[in-house]
Amino acid sequence: MTPKYIGAIIRQTRKAQGLRQDQLAAAAGVGLRFLVELEAGKSTAQVGKALDVLAALGCKLSIETPAGDAS
Repeated sequence: MTPKYIGAIIRQTRKAQGLRQDQLAAAAGVGLRFLVELEAGKSTAQVGKALDVLAALGCKLSIETPAGDAS
């Protein structure tokens, strides 16, 4: 999974929900510039804010650990 892939998913989901970037930014409590950069796949985006945007869209993120790792 790459920052560009995450950004594309966010953009696609936002558009499917009929939201403008400013509306999603407000719902997620992030700045418009941050959201624009996140959707563009900026690799230095803050993880916490990215998670807030995903939560505002109703997206779920899952992380799979390598097989055999202790959790």
